Amino acid sequence: MYEHHSQPLISTGAYLKRQAFHVALAAMMIIGSLLLGIAGYHWFEGLPWIDSLVNASMILGGMGPVNSLQTNAGKVFASFYALYSGIIFLIVAGVMFAPLFHRFLHRFHLEEETKNSADDQGEHP
Repeated sequence: MYEHHSQPLISTGAYLKRQAFHVALAAMMIIGSLLLGIAGYHWFEGLPWIDSLVNASMILGGMGPVNSLQTNAGKVFASFYALYSGIIFLIVAGVMFAPLFHRFLHRFHLEEETKNSADDQGEHP
């Protein structure tokens, strides 16, 4: 999916398409995680769908639950969903920023390679 360091840097248009794909992938991961949380709060805690949405959104966003949990199953679900949400946050950030970091490092490597080859040929004092 990414070009090798020995290949030239891709065009800006190709980079933007790659970035859009990664943002879409991250959005799908967030939506899937939100649906998982909504279903869990609804089934394990017995919350109405709208309250399940609010609680799942708040946990996934790192804010904490809105409704107090009453059942043991709901509390166990909420604890695992909170841990999952912390991990998915890091994964989504990595997916979204991977093209940017790759482009930056690729460009830096190409500049270093060009500078080193110019130094080897004696073009710079």
